[in-house]
Amino acid sequence: MVPGCRVTIYQRSYIMLMHVTAQTFTHTLTVYLKDSNAYGNTYFARYFEWQGICREKWFFECISRDMLQKEGVFITKHAEQDYLQETFPFQEISCELNVYNVKKCSFWLEFRFSVDGKPVSVGRQQIVFACHDRKIKALPPAVIELIQRYVK
Repeated sequence: MVPGCRVTIYQRSYIMLMHVTAQTFTHTLTVYLKDSNAYGNTYFARYFEWQGICREKWFFECISRDMLQKEGVFITKHAEQDYLQETFPFQEISCELNVYNVKKCSFWLEFRFSVDGKPVSVGRQQIVFACHDRKIKALPPAVIELIQRYVK
């Protein structure tokens, strides 16, 4: 485990009912009034913002504190979010992050959002590694090894 990385080991994901035998990164977010609409429920777009927050926190704490800035850049090629239940201001949302489909130059992230253990949303991102000139390149082997710890 990377120093400073908070992880939880799970045997099963309740949202997707998929087996998770790897480490799972967990981050907690709070919904505020600015995150909600006139009806009091959370803007759907916030979940994409929260995906980014959880992704960056996971990468910083568990993969590379310098975000691999010298080696290249990470590009989000695809992002999606499925909404299962409304959320409201001042609720605490837990985001669990796992990885799947790791390849030489890319990998997928899965985000499982829940409130009080009940699923509220699930999302995915495909991340591609590239040179600073945006040409796709291979992830460093040591980074792939760290990422693999979170494969479900």
